[in-house]
This record gives sequence, structure tokens and C-alpha cells, in this order.
Amino acid sequence: MTLILGMLLDALLGEPRWLWSRVPHPAVLIGRLIGWCDETFNKGDHQRLMGILTILELCIAAAALGWLLQAIPGQIVDIIVLAILLAQKSLVDHVQAVGHALRLSVGDGRRSVAMIVGRDTRNMDKSAVARSAIESAAENLSDGVIAPIFWFAIGGLPGLLIYKVTNTADSMIGYRTPRHEKFGWAAARFDDLLNLIPARLTALLIWAVTSRPGIRQILRDAPLHRSPNAGWPEAAMAHGLNVALSGPRSYDGEMRDYPFVNEGGDHDLGPDDIDRAVRVLWRVWTLALALAAGGLVLTL
Repeated sequence: MTLILGMLLDALLGEPRWLWSRVPHPAVLIGRLIGWCDETFNKGDHQRLMGILTILELCIAAAALGWLLQAIPGQIVDIIVLAILLAQKSLVDHVQAVGHALRLSVGDGRRSVAMIVGRDTRNMDKSAVARSAIESAAENLSDGVIAPIFWFAIGGLPGLLIYKVTNTADSMIGYRTPRHEKFGWAAARFDDLLNLIPARLTALLIWAVTSRPGIRQILRDAPLHRSPNAGWPEAAMAHGLNVALSGPRSYDGEMRDYPFVNEGGDHDLGPDDIDRAVRVLWRVWTLALALAAGGLVLTL
């Protein structure tokens, strides 16, 4: 019941601006802690070891905090923490905002999509803006919705907080840059491990609510992605909407010649395709809620 109520509360309220404009969001606090660890421990001749110890200590602290919160009598704390750390409503809002902006102009679409992707957006055309928004929808559906639900179902608040701190650490220090290649190695690898099942589960859920492609096409295209996990929901979304995703893009002024996922799909994308992706987000959420309800019935 806690999982169901947490999902419903997140879908209803999302991230209320009136609250998070007054107090820091827990994800912001986690980010500040990771930033402090980066500044304090990412130095010297043993950066990989320090990175391993850092992510280990962060996970131990997250598990301890989760255990303490979970020990509070009643379910209200668990429900609130879960709702805060789920991202269904905020993901839908951010992706849908790109579609609305793109209907105004390509420039508006570029500015809106720049808020949710890390690639260069200055020279994007209409299709590239829409493609980026749809990719973000697929990847963040896994990272921000299905994976937190999965780890909460497996390990309660300790499992959820361990996942959240690891995923945040990967997004901040898990890059192959001169500064973070060694220090962020452990965070990136542990995040890959924690997302191994949720990413594939997300792909299965997307397939189930679209039913356009066969599983074989998803299995074929998922490994084309540069990420060992993000390729799964992205391939499922690409085939489910019959659009081509991924492909060449620019980071820090440098073009990367990535292959397309579902290259035979539609390349001429626009705001209507973003709308279709948003509908998939809600269908997957609904299916996940139904599965949670089914699990609850089986335990009664």
C-alpha cells in the first residue's frame, strides 16, 4: 500500500514549486554532499580507491538514514519520501514543456530541451529537439520512476536511498573526464549494476503498452546505445513510436557519430511525437501501478 500511495502522491503533486522554492529538495542536498566529497577526496595518487570508499560510505549513510526513517511508526514518512524521490509528474511536465515550446518555434524548443539534456542544443532543428525530448523521456522513465519503484519494492527506504545517492553520484562524477575518470569509476559502475534490471524492466513495460515492435527488434537495437542500460528503454520507445532515436549529436562543440536506434523509423519528428511519448509515460506508470496493486493483493 505504501508504494501505491507514494506513486499516487507523486503523480498528483509532482514537485510543488511553493515548497522547493523555500527549502532545498533532498536531491539537491544529496548533490551538495557529493560535490563536497568530490572537492575533498578527489585528489592525490589514489583517486580510484578514494572514489570506491566515497561511494561505499555514501551508500552506508543512505542505508542508515533509510532505516531510521523507516523505523518511524506508521507509513506516512515512507509515503512522503517515496513521493519526493519519484519523478513521474516532473518528468512528464518537463518533456511536455518541450512539445509546447516547439509548437511556438524551434528556438523556444531548443531553450526548453536544454533544461533536460546535456548535449549542445544551439544548432538543433525541429526533429533533433523532439528526438532529444523523447530520448530523455525514455531514459528518465527508467532512472527516475521504474528504478526507484523497483528498489523501494526490494529494499524499502534503504534500497531507495542507496539507489538515489548512487544515481546522483553517477550523474555528477561518473564521467570519463580527466578529473573524474578514476574518482567516479565506482559510482558509474555501481549505477550500471543497480540499473541493470530496472532498465530492462522499463523496456518490457514500454513494449507492453505499445505492442508495436517485437522483442527481437529491441534486443537487436538496445546494444547500439553507448550506455549499457539506457539503450533498453530508448530502443523500446523508438520501436514503440516507430521513430529513430539517438544518432549523431554534439557535446561541448564536438560531434559524436552515434548510430541511430531503430534507424528505419521516422526521422522527421515534431511536437506530436513528443505528445505520443508522454502518453507512453503515463501508460507505463499506470501499468506499474496495476502491478503494484496486484502484488499487494497477492500478499493479503
